[in-house]
Amino acid sequence: MLTLTRSVGETIRIGDDIEVHVVEVRGGTVRLGFKAPREVTIHREEVYRQIAEANALAAQVTADSLGALAAFAPVSAEPEADQVQDAQA
Repeated sequence: MLTLTRSVGETIRIGDDIEVHVVEVRGGTVRLGFKAPREVTIHREEVYRQIAEANALAAQVTADSLGALAAFAPVSAEPEADQVQDAQA
């Protein structure tokens, strides 16, 4: 891990596109400002962990969820007429 010392008003650059500004230091708290492209996500660690946990839960597939999804699938063994024409073309 790289450790840097900065004072209020100073900046750290990450690559060409990201700036981290030290906005305020008060007691044991540091206030930071970030300038980054919109596609770069910036989260506090505790928020990032909650997002990762929610994504992991959402990605889990259960037998119940597959059964519910199967209820929406067509059961026809015969291809529809437009699919047969597309295959012959």
